[in-house]
Amino acid sequence: MGEQSVKVDQLRPATSGHNITVKVLSTKNVVQRGRNDGPQGRQMRLAECLVGDETGIIIFTARNDQVELMKEGSTLSLRNAKIDMFKGSMRLAVDRKGRIEVATEPASFTVKEDNNLSLIEYELINVVEE
Repeated sequence: MGEQSVKVDQLRPATSGHNITVKVLSTKNVVQRGRNDGPQGRQMRLAECLVGDETGIIIFTARNDQVELMKEGSTLSLRNAKIDMFKGSMRLAVDRKGRIEVATEPASFTVKEDNNLSLIEYELINVVEE
């Protein structure tokens, strides 16, 4: 699977290796959990961010240091992003294998806000091979 640039409306459940440029529409901090079981008692920070391009919008789950990059109105290049499933809906995420770059130029597109891919519910169906 080579890396290719995709648009929001091309994202599908449980896929990865996406390069995608998005604008951040909004950010809401979901959780700030302190884990005291480790030697340094790390804080786990999580934010749900609405991001999108000219084809649609999707919720991006930002973790820890990624949360600072998720400023409203900024344009981000997501490298090697993947789709996580949360309660049957898609969430865009970047794990250790990927990276987030803040674009120097703001994106020229207008975000299509009436096509929210995170509102589509997917039912996971196990196909049994005979």
